[in-house]
Amino acid sequence: MKPHVETLRWVGDRPGYVEMIDQTRLPEERVLIAVKTVDEMRDAIRRLAVRGAPAIGVAAGYGVLLGVQELDELDAANVVGVTQEVAATLAKARPTAVNLFWALDRMVKRAQREMRSGAPGERIVSALFEEARAIHAEDRATCRAIGEHGVTLLKPGMTVLTHCNAGALATGGMGTALAPVYVARERGIEVKVFVDETRPLLQGARLTAWELVQAGVDVTLITDNMAASAMAAGKIDIVLIGSDRIARNGDVCNKIGSYGVALLAHAHGIPFYALAPLSTFDAESASGADIPIEERAPEEVTQGFGRRTAPPQVKVWNPAFDVTPARLVTGIVTEVGILSHPTTAIVEAALERGRIAGQHART
Repeated sequence: MKPHVETLRWVGDRPGYVEMIDQTRLPEERVLIAVKTVDEMRDAIRRLAVRGAPAIGVAAGYGVLLGVQELDELDAANVVGVTQEVAATLAKARPTAVNLFWALDRMVKRAQREMRSGAPGERIVSALFEEARAIHAEDRATCRAIGEHGVTLLKPGMTVLTHCNAGALATGGMGTALAPVYVARERGIEVKVFVDETRPLLQGARLTAWELVQAGVDVTLITDNMAASAMAAGKIDIVLIGSDRIARNGDVCNKIGSYGVALLAHAHGIPFYALAPLSTFDAESASGADIPIEERAPEEVTQGFGRRTAPPQVKVWNPAFDVTPARLVTGIVTEVGILSHPTTAIVEAALERGRIAGQHART
């Protein structure tokens, strides 16, 4: 079995930098870029060189390191102040992926906690390095746990439909929606994957199809408007998607088009699962109506990949995400288990289990 790809890593010690696959260049070429400044990291997140909620969280943690690793003034208050400034800068990169804000908040709180304990600036910087590396290591472990839980949903010969990219390219590990596929292959369980093209930026075609080909998985690419026909023809057994933010009631926000896939799956009696770490849950959003939806440039629709496909005068509505109501979600696969038919009570109980597990891991 071929290994899954690695989307980003920290290179060197201190000072170091982030090396990542520039996902805007796939599938034509696999280009590794070196991200060495906060502005470069903000740009990488904004322009989707790195994307996927968990991967953005890992990148954000490392982005803070880029801002503090070579400070001349190592006064504790200055280190904490710079940490907060860097976090504020990176937070402006994208509005929807909650892992971005979760990771930045975690980094800021670590710096503040160290300062309150009386640690000097040098120790605070070292602690931030520990925290960023922990975020990455935890994401790898979380992806593995999601895969272990999710593989129980798969049987030999099944065909999975996925939308957008929630594989290794979207995380610091083996992925979320694709993690069960990789674990299945490790166990000798052969499954096939149908990949929605995922318009307008074609993350399914450019990224998921590429990633699965690299890993030697049996993959078939379809355009988004072929999903209904594929389901009607009996070609799809289960739908697995990722998520950029999940509300407290179990509403799932994911790449635009996911809601449509959920409606189709419901109409055809096909189970529909979202796979995401607990860090993707937003306890402040009571429902999907509270989730901010990023709207992107009209050129992504009218001039996709540099070629004009619509008249210059036409108006464009280009939301990057949509929300699938919890009533259409068969279950949410997390690192603490599968939340079947999610409700507010089920989600809150899972978040509490995750909180307790996190406390135990730190003691």
